[in-house]
Amino acid sequence: MENEHQIKAQVFDRLVAHLRANTDLQNIDLMNLAGFCRNCLAKWYTEEAEKNGISIDYEESRELIYGMTYIEWKEKYQK
Repeated sequence: MENEHQIKAQVFDRLVAHLRANTDLQNIDLMNLAGFCRNCLAKWYTEEAEKNGISIDYEESRELIYGMTYIEWKEKYQK
């Protein structure tokens, strides 16, 4: 089971890296096609951290997902 969790973590890291590398993919497009976006991932990250007794706010989670602050990402990449 430990390997399963490690693999899931690695897959999550790949997904985040993929989203960071593909900044032309807008959140609205993700929402329309997949039903989730970078912001959803940040919300899920915050929720799961809280379930595990780890205090992290939404903006910190967003920065982990986006690789920069959300404001920076919007200025650079949001169309």
